[in-house]
Amino acid sequence: MLHRLRNNFQLSVITLMSAFSVIGITPFAVWRFLRGEPLIGTIDLAIVGGIVAAMIYAWRTNDVARTGFVLALGPCTGGAVAVATLVGEAGLLWLYPALICSFILTKPAIAALLPLGALLFLLVEGSAFTSEQQMYSYSITLLVVCACTYVFARRSEEQRNLLEHLALLDPLTGVKNRRSMDEELNRAVADHARNKTAYGLVLTDLDHFKVINDEHGHAAGDEILKAFVELLKLNIRRSDQIFRYGGEEFVILLPTVNQASLQAAISHVQDVVRRSLKSPSGPVTASFGTALLRDSESATDWLDRADRALYQAKEQGRDCIVADEETDEKATKGGS
Repeated sequence: MLHRLRNNFQLSVITLMSAFSVIGITPFAVWRFLRGEPLIGTIDLAIVGGIVAAMIYAWRTNDVARTGFVLALGPCTGGAVAVATLVGEAGLLWLYPALICSFILTKPAIAALLPLGALLFLLVEGSAFTSEQQMYSYSITLLVVCACTYVFARRSEEQRNLLEHLALLDPLTGVKNRRSMDEELNRAVADHARNKTAYGLVLTDLDHFKVINDEHGHAAGDEILKAFVELLKLNIRRSDQIFRYGGEEFVILLPTVNQASLQAAISHVQDVVRRSLKSPSGPVTASFGTALLRDSESATDWLDRADRALYQAKEQGRDCIVADEETDEKATKGGS
């Protein structure tokens, strides 16, 4: 539970909203009923119930995007407008926290339109305001808060997207990192189980890379790694993905392949590397281990088989391709 809250910002906000609505709004609802205002009390309870129901849905489905939009539109903005219309001046204040919550729960553009729509409704309906001066003052302050919050929310969204993007990339080569690889392999396993899509996995390692680093320095080694990645990018399909597994090891994920097409694709890559990749001492080669995804196989087991095949390629003298020894018989076949 705590792990999900720490790693899902929107879910934590929805959960906090639910807790604070129960603690903060429920007493108002009780007070309304005691004062003989059952309609307003019922609206308060409906707001609390809507927020709690949305939180339960978010926890069960992890669909925080849809939950956030529904909360921003319904209990937050709609509830605030209903209270302001019925209560008047005191109820207008509820639109400010509703505005802030909307910017946290949904996209900035949508969050900006909700309070503007609410304000337009209140201006047309008119009963919430006691004078024109109050109406103008409230409108200006709400617009200023909305504009400032929109700018802040857009900036935060851009920075969050950038950080998420950088967190999935290897800083040296620019390809996806191991964390991203784990996610994509699990996604491929799920897709195979659901749609029977065939996937191939390739684990590749530059031969004698330590010697290159020792003789020419790590700066030269880094340039060779980057050149190797560029060769891979130019000689695989757009649907294939490259990941840096660690050091000089890389993983290539290929959808919709069978044993023959996987072998052909990697043979082409091997040939290009032989001809094009060079160090100050001469040509650089690579070894490859391949494995097709099997039915009911985990991502870890799949990767382990490709790793064993790569180890065999190293044992056989390097600069070669080895397929997992059981792939031909047990792997699910697909078309390229």
